[in-house]
Amino acid sequence: MTAETARQFEALEAQATRIMGVFTRAGHEAVAPAIIQPAGVFLDGIGEALRARTYVFTDQEGRELCLRPDLTVPTCRLHLERVTDPSTPAKYCYNGATFRYQPAGADAAHPREFRQAGIESFGSPDAIEAEAETLAIMIAALEAAGLKRKSLHLRFGDLGLMRALLDAVDMPQRWRQHLQAQFWRPQAFRAELKRLTEDPARLMKALPPRLVQELRAAAPGTSDAIVAAHLEAEGKDQFGARTVREISESVLSVIEDSRSPPLAAASKALIEAYVAINVPCKQAAPAIAALAKGPRLDLAAPLAKFNERLERFAAHGLDLDAATFSGEFGRSLEYYTGFVFEIGAPGQPLLSPVVGGGRYDGLMRLAGSPHDVPAVGAAIHTERLLAAIEASAT
Repeated sequence: MTAETARQFEALEAQATRIMGVFTRAGHEAVAPAIIQPAGVFLDGIGEALRARTYVFTDQEGRELCLRPDLTVPTCRLHLERVTDPSTPAKYCYNGATFRYQPAGADAAHPREFRQAGIESFGSPDAIEAEAETLAIMIAALEAAGLKRKSLHLRFGDLGLMRALLDAVDMPQRWRQHLQAQFWRPQAFRAELKRLTEDPARLMKALPPRLVQELRAAAPGTSDAIVAAHLEAEGKDQFGARTVREISESVLSVIEDSRSPPLAAASKALIEAYVAINVPCKQAAPAIAALAKGPRLDLAAPLAKFNERLERFAAHGLDLDAATFSGEFGRSLEYYTGFVFEIGAPGQPLLSPVVGGGRYDGLMRLAGSPHDVPAVGAAIHTERLLAAIEASAT
């Protein structure tokens, strides 16, 4: 170990001690989930971007495992092992290594192994208060580590608002699902929105005519078998990481799209205007309300929830003048379901926040719960935090 490596290790340990002290004093129990995890939960729930960067391997018994790419999913699994009812309220904190593949030449802000120090809150009966507490605790932890509160930049997003907007726009339900699935990839989202507006049937051109004919004539419940037989005839077990069921559902959706008229241009313009919103968070609700006023969309309930959240944040002493709202911001992890946030620090690139978190009410089900569980959490990228602290001291 070089002298510089030893110095950084000691600095990270001292930083972690201060951060974990904030977490435990706030009522979070310190836990240490296993580094090696079942791969299925991560591959099914974290989304395409992180799935491709997860280190996956098979053990001698044929089980597919992975090195944890984050600590939220392992903490969900730990909670399920401890309780009979997954909705049992609990608060946990952790500080440990995570692993994500990075291509050669990646910068120091994106190492293959890094630490996350974070908190998770499960089963809270007051969702908005749990979100406000989570954000306030993370800011307090950054202050304890050595950053000044006034130097931080907060970025908010709201997947619940996005879903409410799509629900209010007149379109087939499967199109809402298409757009929601692409939301975490802005370019793909815009391409899908363009396809639905200009030519919903365009993807039909890529489907084998015989397969389309067989599926159109198929009896209910037989589409998976038809697709599986087609793949076998073509010498393919699957496309990429998708299952036969996923492929079958995708093909059937394309066939249905071919029978549907395009999405109205006004609806496309409304959705584009929403994702283009990037304003101080206090201006977000009026901006969204103004968009909805023209087509008379009823977004009163989600906007009231948004405003209540900002009021709770202010009640916790958070300076909202330093926060912005972005309509297209959803983070890169696809298990988030509602409010999301990132905290940037001086000297760190916009795409390399020191803190990220949000609400993920559906993740516990993916981890094994029979139902969704209210959940919110956040984690600090401790190496980035240390770099920000050292940069601010120079």
